[in-house]
Parts: sequence; C-alpha cells; structure tokens
Amino acid sequence: MPPDEPDDAADRLRALRREPPPFRRVRVVSIAALSPRMLRIVLAGAELDGFAIDAPASSVRMLIPPVGADEIVMPEWTGNQFELPNGDRAPIRTFTPRYFDEQRLELTLDIVLHDHGAASDWARNAEVHDEVAISGPGRSETLDPEATSHLLAGDESAIPAIGQLLEAIPTDHTMEVHVEISGPDARIELPEHGGADVNWLVADPDSSPGDAMVAAVVALDDLPDAVWVAGEAAAVQRLRKHLFDERGRSRSSVTARGYWKHGRSAT
Repeated sequence: MPPDEPDDAADRLRALRREPPPFRRVRVVSIAALSPRMLRIVLAGAELDGFAIDAPASSVRMLIPPVGADEIVMPEWTGNQFELPNGDRAPIRTFTPRYFDEQRLELTLDIVLHDHGAASDWARNAEVHDEVAISGPGRSETLDPEATSHLLAGDESAIPAIGQLLEAIPTDHTMEVHVEISGPDARIELPEHGGADVNWLVADPDSSPGDAMVAAVVALDDLPDAVWVAGEAAAVQRLRKHLFDERGRSRSSVTARGYWKHGRSAT
C-alpha cells in the first residue's frame, strides 16, 4: 500500500470533508442588470426560514439544473463532493451573497457574467419562477479587531464581498479599495464609507485577469494594518507571494481568496 494512502478507518474518516449545510429550494423572484457584466438575481422561498448571514464576505453554494434540463436534481453528499443520482458531479457554484432579507426570506446574489461557465450561462437565461437550491452560508471573514486601516483589492467577482466589507468595517477606520473591472461600464455603486478611498481599475483587454489589481497593490509604498484580496486565482496567488515573501506580512494580517480560475468554467 502506498505510504500516502489511508490505511485504517480513522485515516479514511479524516480524509472525508465535512458535509456542507443542506440545500434549500428557492425560486427566482427578480432579475436586474447592474452592469453589462453583472446581474442581480433575487431568490426567495419558505425554505430560507432560519437562514442567516452573520459575517461579511460569507459564501453560499448554488445548485443549478444540469445542462439541458429545466429542473434541479437534488444531489447526495459522498464525503468529498455532491453527486447526482446518475453519478455525475452536481452543477454547483459558489457565490458571495449580497443581501439577505429575513422578513421577506429573500436572498440577493450579484453574479458576474463570464464569457463561458455553467452559472453565467444559467444567469443569462434565468427567468422569474425558475428553481435553484442554496446551501450555506459557508466561509466568512473574521475582521482583525486591532486593525484600524484596511486594503481591499479584487476584481468584478469580488464586488459583492467588497460591498459587504464596506458595510461591516467601522466608519472611523481608513480603507483603500482597488477594484479591477473589464470596462468603464462595469462600475457599479458601492456602499458609502466615510474612510474609504475607492479606485476603479479598468483592465487592459490584452492583459491577464488581475494584472491591474496586482499592479495597484505592488505599487503601494505602505500597506494598511489588514489586507483583503480576492479574485482570479492566479492573480491572488501572485499577491500572496508579494505580500508574504516581499513585504514580509504576517499570515494573520492577510486574507487572500481565489474566487475563480481563468480558462476554467468556475462561473
């Protein structure tokens, strides 16, 4: 038996991932374009009773219909992933929820429309009353209580999380915000924050995703107490290397999230 293969029941159990929260069936109740590249889709349903978002930049999983189907198929957790009854991997994508209305049981998602991708294709063709399912919330951010200055940097996929962080970070803190967008028409309104300086970075169409965001962070002479970056995975990895290896930042002062991968159907 290879040395890296689990050799007893305890090892196999530890190798299994923790089961995510169960899926809740919801339906689309409204669709609005925030920009040519982003749709705001509001989902609602009685099964959202008890759902809550307790921290900023949390995540939810959205189950969409399989390709060629109009209805969702509820999957089963196998210990590593959700699978459909036929053995296929369930069509699930992860998003940052923008708002949750506990009274109306409505969950708002702002979805970036990439050129290709299961969720982008679904969102482009979504109609009111379409059914999907939501699992979560999952990952969220714990803000450093000692930090009084913050750097937020991300691409369009990070805009919902940046919006939540602008609402969560105290208004007497200073914030420098850099958002990479595909074009001037991709700029959307963000929550107001008295201490925030928001910079919109229009990407060069011939550059790699995240280049403008990375360049803006690298060019800073001084970094704030806390750094939060999110977006295309390779760009975020470049920033991790810069922040840890070249700037000597501690792991506890940096949050870096890869939200999608260029060339893969992540959205």
